Amino acid sequence: MAMTMHVDVVSAEEEIFSGPATMLFAPGAMGDLGIMPRHAPLMTRIKPGELRIVTEQGDDEIVLYVSGGMLEIQPEAVTILADTIQRASDIDEAAALEAKERAEKLLADQKDDIDYASASAELAEAMAQLQAISRLRKKVGR
Repeated sequence: MAMTMHVDVVSAEEEIFSGPATMLFAPGAMGDLGIMPRHAPLMTRIKPGELRIVTEQGDDEIVLYVSGGMLEIQPEAVTILADTIQRASDIDEAAALEAKERAEKLLADQKDDIDYASASAELAEAMAQLQAISRLRKKVGR
């Protein structure tokens, strides 16, 4: 039996996942994190991106998209408090592509009245959603 840790993933609206996992991959603010049981304690922000949970069975991987939030790691438990979270299978690919194109167009325009920070954030979120969809497709295609 593999060593596990308890993982809780919650947003303001609902609890998305609660259970044992052997590995967790999260988009930390300073870089991607790979978390295994008995990891050193850590608290960090997470940026928009893909959250992957490898369950106890090992071949089952849950792919989620988070828009940001906080991550707390204790040796036997991990808690993710997400701003918003979606299962990769629930993401609207057309809307994500449209948001990406809109943000790229705003960033390409050299006008003074553009809020570059919000356009960059929108682009990062759209890219993260598209990456989660891509990973889900690869997983299903195996």
